[in-house]
Amino acid sequence: MRHMAPATHTLQRGTSPLLVSFPHAGTVIPPELEARMTPEALQRADVDWHLPQLYAFAEGLGASLLIARHARHVIDLNRPPEDTSLYPGQDVTGLLPIDTFRKEPLYRAGQAPRPGEAKQRLATYWQPYHDALRGELERLHAEHGRVVLWDAHSIASVMPRFFDGKLPDLNLGTADGRACAPAIQAAVEAEMRARTGYTHVSNGRFKGGYITRHYGQPERGIHALQLEMCQCVYMDETAPFAYRPDLAAGVQPLLQRMLQAALEARA
Repeated sequence: MRHMAPATHTLQRGTSPLLVSFPHAGTVIPPELEARMTPEALQRADVDWHLPQLYAFAEGLGASLLIARHARHVIDLNRPPEDTSLYPGQDVTGLLPIDTFRKEPLYRAGQAPRPGEAKQRLATYWQPYHDALRGELERLHAEHGRVVLWDAHSIASVMPRFFDGKLPDLNLGTADGRACAPAIQAAVEAEMRARTGYTHVSNGRFKGGYITRHYGQPERGIHALQLEMCQCVYMDETAPFAYRPDLAAGVQPLLQRMLQAALEARA
């Protein structure tokens, strides 16, 4: 069953105790914001491109799917509403980003976000996504007792602003083990280790963003994990950022086993 909130996201409700969230997969920038943004911003290089397509198998697992429609340039759905840093001391982008991952300005001269604009965008874009996320988690929790929230992300494999050299292919984040039960993390890690050809790390540079840290409540039976993937394992990292079915076919079976392992271990 597909449900549309005020054009901010798509929620497809599933039957299993699994919710896959795609907070950075959106590409829409409203026309009034497009007019204020630079050509570099409108290239949308920082989008988590094609992730719903990559995770298409999750529907067969009975997963609920929550997909953002708007680009992270509009507002970052994986940042706290008060915009505190998730990685103190490290370079990060904020709730209302003002530059790209490559430090190119998002806004034309004199067009940066104005006072009060963050509050307005929180109400218009951020809150509906999180209302849907919280509501679906609570529905699944009431029905199943124990629930897995999988927050799906991707990023270019080389991004000097955020990390040195090439990022491992698969980056599992559980807020240093606080967002999910140890058995669930261990089960997912076992699948990563069993599949040669992809490098991986847990709670390295990416430990999980606001969604993982805020909604992961293992003591209540809500287990949250974030997977940050190198985009080179399933797509072209340069414009026009094409999806690569030949590459995706290699990693999709592993992703499916990781989600299944989390589901099985939750019990």
